[in-house]
Formats: sequence, structure tokens, C-alpha cells
Amino acid sequence: MQQGGGSETEVTWEDQQNINKFGRLNNRLHELEDEIKIAKETNENLEDSSNELILTDEEVVRFQIGEVFAHVPREEVESRIELMKEANGKNLEKLEQEKDSVVAQMAELKKILYGKFKDSINLEED
Repeated sequence: MQQGGGSETEVTWEDQQNINKFGRLNNRLHELEDEIKIAKETNENLEDSSNELILTDEEVVRFQIGEVFAHVPREEVESRIELMKEANGKNLEKLEQEKDSVVAQMAELKKILYGKFKDSINLEED
């Protein structure tokens, strides 16, 4: 509803829902970016551990399990590291797919909201 000679566009319930959804997606995007960063660092650490293991000539190595280190046969550690790399890789892939979905949803909402509100709304981060 316009009052006077102003050019303000009325914000409907649906518009407010879209704005709220955009905000939630934006928050999730930041969470995903943090989780992806951690997953990539974990990947690098696992790769470094795997490389260090190749260089050792020990048959039994110290392997951290939770809060403690245990002496574990090198072959078992190699297997565990490979399983951990595989699981982390799948997790990273899942996170990146979710991020792509969130970015696509945000782009669609931007199109709708900027289409209606033009310069009256700012959905960009500075």
C-alpha cells in the first residue's frame, strides 16, 4: 500500500518469508564454508600423516585414538588413515553439494526480491 507520493513497495507476508529464508540460507552458507574449510584441513592432515607413515621404517607406530596414543601396527594405521580419508572425502563432497544448493536457492531469492524491491533492499554482504 502506497501512501502519499512515495514509491515504497509494500512488503507482503510472502516477501517477509522470502527475506527470512534468505537470511537463514546466508547463515547456513557461512556455516558450510567453515565446515568445508575444516574438512579440507583434515584432508591435508590425513595426507601428511599418510606420507609420514610411508617414510617410517617402524613396524609399530603411535596412533592417536581419542585423547590417548596407542602403539598400533603400521599396516593397521595405514588402513585406518585410508578409511578416514575416504570418510572425510565423502563428507567434504556432501558439504560442497549442500553449499551449491544453498547458493542456487539464494540466487533465486535474490532474483525475486531484487525484482520486486529494486534498490530498496540490499542482500549483499560488504
